Amino acid sequence: MNRYLFIPFFTCLLFGVQAQAQSLTGFVKENADAQLKLENKFDSHLQSKNIDDLIKRLSARPHHVGSPYGKVNAEYIRDLFKSWGYDTQIETFQVLFPTPKVRMLELLGAQKFVAKLEEPALKEDATSGQKSEQLPVYNCWSPDGDVTGELVFVNYGVPADYEELDKLGIDVKGKIVIAKYGGSWRGIKPKVAQEHGAIGCIIYSDPEGDGYFQGDVYPKGAYKNEHGVQRGSVLDMPIYPGDPTTPGYGSTVDAKRIDRKDAANLLKIPVIPISYADAKPLLLALGGPVAPERWRGALPLTYHVGPSTDKVHLKLEFNWDFKPAYDVIAKLKGSEYPDEWVIRGNHHDAWVNGASDPDSGLAAELEEARSVAELVKAGWKPKRTIVYCAWDAEEPSLMGSTEWAEHHADELSEKAVVYINTDGSGRGFLYAEGSHTLETLVNEVARDVIDPQTKVSVLERRKSAEAAHAGSAKARKEILNRKSIAIGAMGSGSDYTPFIQHLGIASLDFGYGGESDGGEYHSIYDSYDHYRRFKDPNFQYGVTLAQTTGRTTLRLADADVLPFDFKTFQKTVAVYASEVTALIDNLRESTEVENQMIRENRYTQAADPTKKFVVPTPKASVPYLNFADLQNALSQLEKNVNTFSDLYSSNPKPNTNLVRLNQLLYKSERLLISEKGLPRRPWYRHTIYAPGFYTGYGVKTLPGVREAIEQRNFTEAQEQLAIVTQTLLSFSKQVEAVNTILMMR
Repeated sequence: MNRYLFIPFFTCLLFGVQAQAQSLTGFVKENADAQLKLENKFDSHLQSKNIDDLIKRLSARPHHVGSPYGKVNAEYIRDLFKSWGYDTQIETFQVLFPTPKVRMLELLGAQKFVAKLEEPALKEDATSGQKSEQLPVYNCWSPDGDVTGELVFVNYGVPADYEELDKLGIDVKGKIVIAKYGGSWRGIKPKVAQEHGAIGCIIYSDPEGDGYFQGDVYPKGAYKNEHGVQRGSVLDMPIYPGDPTTPGYGSTVDAKRIDRKDAANLLKIPVIPISYADAKPLLLALGGPVAPERWRGALPLTYHVGPSTDKVHLKLEFNWDFKPAYDVIAKLKGSEYPDEWVIRGNHHDAWVNGASDPDSGLAAELEEARSVAELVKAGWKPKRTIVYCAWDAEEPSLMGSTEWAEHHADELSEKAVVYINTDGSGRGFLYAEGSHTLETLVNEVARDVIDPQTKVSVLERRKSAEAAHAGSAKARKEILNRKSIAIGAMGSGSDYTPFIQHLGIASLDFGYGGESDGGEYHSIYDSYDHYRRFKDPNFQYGVTLAQTTGRTTLRLADADVLPFDFKTFQKTVAVYASEVTALIDNLRESTEVENQMIRENRYTQAADPTKKFVVPTPKASVPYLNFADLQNALSQLEKNVNTFSDLYSSNPKPNTNLVRLNQLLYKSERLLISEKGLPRRPWYRHTIYAPGFYTGYGVKTLPGVREAIEQRNFTEAQEQLAIVTQTLLSFSKQVEAVNTILMMR
């Protein structure tokens, strides 16, 4: 029978680690041996000094989309790729990019206060004084607005916080809200405020989560000082990312655009970010109930919910201009399968100087590409085409990658094997998320990359980190005894989004962190000086990231049979199905308990009879949903996957049509796409992973079903169950087709 397997072999690992039996999924033995030798050569070319120089060069000036240095960087990156032998071009899109021209935030009344809305230059930070080139403090995609109203503190500003406000009898209608960063993606805060009738939104970084409560502040330490501010997009990206005026198609020069007022992902209320120095006088002006304990931060004041006695005035105006976005695309043509593309990307635009985000990830990608070019010079050629991408306009709303993916959708649907993403990195532990068909590949790569601090594999170090945070000795032992780590599911927030969520291209996202925390994010202090001191002082983890993504890229480029593992995917989806089943059961039980408490008038506050409290309205009972078809589909998938696993591990590669086999493997993710897309946001078409409607970046698995249950739309939940069932049946048939080829002689 013609099959392929995990083939053990012996090799000497780097750093003098004792040789041990290993395997490379998708490679026959002789090719696996050659592959690991190739990867050792690849590692030998990587230099931390190059990553140091690249980060310093790329972050020397502010380089937001449309800026002069943004163009300089794009051309510099293009020229590097060309010098290394890649077929390289800059593909330009015209994207909408608002920048501020009027910013005013003031507290009126007797305690009048005007917010500074500015980050001061520091003598310890060489690039922090480039004021003429810096984007000022603002939230991109806020509308123009001039509003005055009472202020209300809404904690993180997520839906659950408004339920708490309802119980306290606090209404935000006609008021301006102030929310802490954290708890969800920033764009969710004005979105939910708008839904509750607020007229404006202020977001601040509380020192409890990002400031002196965590450690010494910059420049003494890494954390956010009192004037630091997090810029960022507030586009409603759970609706769709990219240029709001070209939903679903590329923002080319001649593209037909919708009117800005018709863009469903643009908010209606003005929003601005501020420092905790600017937030303090506003919070001191609040009256009303004392905030719940879990809402309170670390500022030296008593946190009240509000409303304020004195009113707040917020005025914002923007230049709504179109700017060129420069995507750098570099290709290394495959020698055997040129129409199978392994795509690797990181963005190059930043809110300001961006040493950490994105230049640390971009520098690792560039050093990876240079090392691959050195292999080519020595005579190696990849079997599949490798495409390196440096995206522009990621920060505002993933525009560079989204517009490119939309513009080339048909070609990518045919040719894209996997998209591999990074977005910055630092010292610490491996972070990986992506399509669960690729989890085995990730674990094999992590097994073979050595952590520069501990000299154990990054897989073992990641397991140790998980064990250190386990809740019991038993849990720690179980973690350490595992042979693998689980990768996370993908929501949104970086350039993998259009590939997996819109086109159904299997994707991965890598980074390192956990020992490089700090408060520089999206501020003028995301600088080379900050990065060198606190993020990755010796730039060792830049090399480690390049080793990780480079091995992944090389293995996908050269595998005899692409290393997709359906078993891990099937087990993961079965867990998701169990979760949504439990979700509705728990919702039914909690609803019954809550309604019983209301009927028995048990919602009292005897401990504080002076505090206003509103008794909730009883909720409709929760019906039973029919999960039978989904369970049957999962059973059929499990059967086919088990057959696949048996065939997969029996014999070397089949000598049948490898092209057809590999196409079935890499196009399997396409079968998880629903052409109709998710309810109220059809751009998102993946039925297994999506960003949450109210979590932003955070993932929702089986999103159509899960969110319908959470929103108590049970008719829609049953409809979405039917859709995800059909996609899993289609996926199962694809696995069956793979099995047919593997059984051929």
